[in-house]
Amino acid sequence: MKYIGAHVSASGGVQNAPVNAQQIGAHAFALFTKNQRQWNAKPLADEDISEFRLNLEKSGIEPRFVLPHDSYLINIGSPKRETREKSLAALEDELLRAGQLGLPAVNFHPGAHLKQSSEAECIELIARGMNAVLRATSGGPAADVQLVIETTAGQGSNVGYHFAQIAEIIAQVEDQSRVGVCIDTCHVFAAGYDIRTLEGWNSMMQQFDQNIGLQWLRGMHLNDAKVEFASRKDRHHSIGQGTIGLEAFRVMMQDPRLDEMPLILETVDPDLWPQEISLLYDFAGASPA
Repeated sequence: MKYIGAHVSASGGVQNAPVNAQQIGAHAFALFTKNQRQWNAKPLADEDISEFRLNLEKSGIEPRFVLPHDSYLINIGSPKRETREKSLAALEDELLRAGQLGLPAVNFHPGAHLKQSSEAECIELIARGMNAVLRATSGGPAADVQLVIETTAGQGSNVGYHFAQIAEIIAQVEDQSRVGVCIDTCHVFAAGYDIRTLEGWNSMMQQFDQNIGLQWLRGMHLNDAKVEFASRKDRHHSIGQGTIGLEAFRVMMQDPRLDEMPLILETVDPDLWPQEISLLYDFAGASPA
C-alpha cells in the first residue's frame, strides 16, 4: 500500500500540520517543527504537543508516515567549527522535537564541504556529527528517533549525490539502528540517475540496493525537475510538468518497493497537491481507507 502526501505548512503551530495534510487528501506528510531559516526556536509547548498528537490521531495518519524535515541552515559537514557546532545543537533539537511529537524519524541533508575540505573529509565530519547527535539523544523522548539521510542533487559542494557517499556515511555511524535514507526523485535525476523509464528506475533502485541496501530506505520525496538530467542543480517542479515526466511517476507508484513508507510531495505549487496526490493514488491503484 502506498502512503502519499506533501510537505505541509505548520504555520501557527505544529498542531496544524495534520489538519492541513488531511485537507489535501494526504495519508502521509512532512513538516518543519520549527522555523527552518532560524537557528533558535522556542521549545514546543505541552499543549501544542498534545494537540498535534490528537489531530494526528483524528487525521487517521499513522506516525510512521510522518517525516519531519530539518532546518535548511544545518550543515554538520561544515569545515567551519562555529557552523558545525550550531548545526549539531540544532539537529539534536530536531530529534528531540520529533520524539516529543511521537514521530519516528527526522529527514536531513547530509552536508556540504564549502570547497574548503575534501568530500572524504566532509563525509567523515557528517558521520562524526551523526554519532554525536545520536549519543546525545540516546535517552529521553528521542531515544528511538532515526536520522534519515536525504539524497542530494550535488549542487554546490553538497555531498550525498552518489549512493556510495551515503553508504560511506552509514558505515561510519556507530548506532546504525537509528539511520535511514530518503530518496528525492528530483535530486537523484539531477545527480545522474536517469529515472525517466521503467528500465532507468529499476537501474537506479538496483544501484541503491547494491551501494546502500533497500533495508535502509525510509521514505521518498516525489518531485519532478526543472533542470536537465545530470545538471547537479536542485530545482523542483510539479508532477508531469518537468524533465522527469509523468510516466516515471506511474512506474514509481506501481513499484512495491515503495510500499509502507512516507511518499512526500515537495512540488512547487501547493494548490496542485490535492490533484497530484489523487493522480498518484490513481497510478498506485488504491489509497488507504
